[in-house]
Amino acid sequence: MVKTNEINAGDILLELEDIHMYFGKVAALAGVSLQVRKGEIHSVIGPNGAGKTVMMNCINGLYRPQRGNIHYRGQRINDIKPYQRAELGMSRTFQKVEVFGGMTVLDNIRLGRHIHFKSGIASGSWYLGKTKREEIKHRTFIEEEIIDLLEIEHIRHTPTGMLPYGLQKRVELGRALALEPELLILDEPLAGLNLEEVEDMARFILDVNEEERWKVTCLLVEHDMGVVMDLSHRVFVLNFGYMIMDGTPEEAQINPEVIKAYLGEEDLYATRG
Repeated sequence: MVKTNEINAGDILLELEDIHMYFGKVAALAGVSLQVRKGEIHSVIGPNGAGKTVMMNCINGLYRPQRGNIHYRGQRINDIKPYQRAELGMSRTFQKVEVFGGMTVLDNIRLGRHIHFKSGIASGSWYLGKTKREEIKHRTFIEEEIIDLLEIEHIRHTPTGMLPYGLQKRVELGRALALEPELLILDEPLAGLNLEEVEDMARFILDVNEEERWKVTCLLVEHDMGVVMDLSHRVFVLNFGYMIMDGTPEEAQINPEVIKAYLGEEDLYATRG
């Protein structure tokens, strides 16, 4: 069943305003505007080369657009570095898994927790008092919340590089969640997964969006239209850097431009089946 959007229209968490991004003379993004409201799963779809990942890179600071503004919680963040955006509450997974293969699952996830550590060099030199209490608190959060949510207790001490691809995707999601983000950017989290893994990942995304413990707003880039239509509050469609539409999943399914550019009759039938 497609989700209905009951989010307050004025409760904007992230806003892109007339974003232009060029590589030489090629316009990767041409006048793109987007509003993501708190509590949403807002999906971004489009054919390969449409500019989806470029847009995500602009949002989290890897790219700086030549024109336009990006606002997060009402603050213009064009000039803010990626690590500063993380401190504001943005977290991300990548199209290709970016984990440290020689480190354990637990250590990979712990890396996402670093911005929450407040102990200084002096107290950190001695594993006592404030530093010890702080690390125990963060370790408890990771082990009792994230590892339990993602059902990876059995591999927590396994080197991540030894895991199959689907489990590495979970580890990367766990690291992103360790930041306790307000906005979670998911760049093709289902790519390369089998059917069972897709169902599990979709469930995890839905849980972090809906469960009271998390309530994370998600910006989801994905090609699996069945999942997009089932999970999304809204769907944003790009084609060669231009926005085609931004609306409900139902509107995307019947929009002639979306069907022509991306869905096609066969895929449209599959999402309705």
